[in-house]
Amino acid sequence: MLTSRSLSVVIACYRDAGSVRECYRRLTEVLSEVTDDYEIIYVNDASPDDAEAILRELADSDARVVVVNHTRNFGSQNAFLSGMAVSRGDGVVLMDGDLQDPPEIIPGLVAKWLEGYPIVYGIRTRRMESAFRNAAYRLFYRLFRAMARFDVPVDAGDFGLMDRAVVKMLLESFPERLTFLRGLRAYTGFRQTGVEYVRQPRFDGVSTNNLASNIRWALLGIFSFSDKPLEYIGRLALLAVLLTGFAISVYLGAYVLSLAGILDRPPPGYMTLLLAVLCMGSVQLVCFSIIAEYLRHMYEEVKGRPRYIVRDVIDNRPPPATGNTGDREGA
Repeated sequence: MLTSRSLSVVIACYRDAGSVRECYRRLTEVLSEVTDDYEIIYVNDASPDDAEAILRELADSDARVVVVNHTRNFGSQNAFLSGMAVSRGDGVVLMDGDLQDPPEIIPGLVAKWLEGYPIVYGIRTRRMESAFRNAAYRLFYRLFRAMARFDVPVDAGDFGLMDRAVVKMLLESFPERLTFLRGLRAYTGFRQTGVEYVRQPRFDGVSTNNLASNIRWALLGIFSFSDKPLEYIGRLALLAVLLTGFAISVYLGAYVLSLAGILDRPPPGYMTLLLAVLCMGSVQLVCFSIIAEYLRHMYEEVKGRPRYIVRDVIDNRPPPATGNTGDREGA
């Protein structure tokens, strides 16, 4: 398959020095079979290893390689936005630099794109990870889909292809600082489809994701795209009121029966009081934590700080014909 349409591949790079050369090799092999007009954009998100030196070497030897260096680590989502801002391709592929998402899937993404789908995402049918992690990821995507008020594909990460129209909209029409691209991608409503693949283990090194970071990631997705947790506060409060009313009725009924001599003695009050306090306290803490999460999101958004800051860009590409040089200052 060979198309005249141009393609950009944006790679978020953090602690991926051991994968950079292999990633570049496999990408160039795959992309050369897809189009003659492609570029590879590495976003060095202040990687603490020697990734920058390797990336500079690749950029000096291949004009198709662009390197964007951030001043510090801003996270993969902002790294993708940074790379998208300097991309020029008609289609833009997003992928991590650890090779868990195989470059060999890109021709399948492009084929669906050429069929008329502005958004083509990778569907992870299986992960080469522990059973617990596989189950946790599957649970999150289904919970996220149930909580969102628009259609969200399950088991679809950031790896995928977006048409230039979608990229332009994401860069210009979504100013939020807490970015969850796979949710925003679905929110745009463009026609979309998926390509199935098996997610591989890291090519080199150890994953920077742990249980705590994955939980924060899941909360970001849910609280960024759903207000249903606020509805659940009201339902939880109503349930607590009903249970409290039922408990009071049972307690008063038992007390009346004890006065009538049907029961030997009235129910003890200390344990009843303790359980009631613990129950109401737990409900209040859950409600406060949900409200606090929304407040945290608002706090981050109202500050309006840049989503990323670029230190420098290594760009040996010829000047663009259309003037699409992107925003290198940050957004």
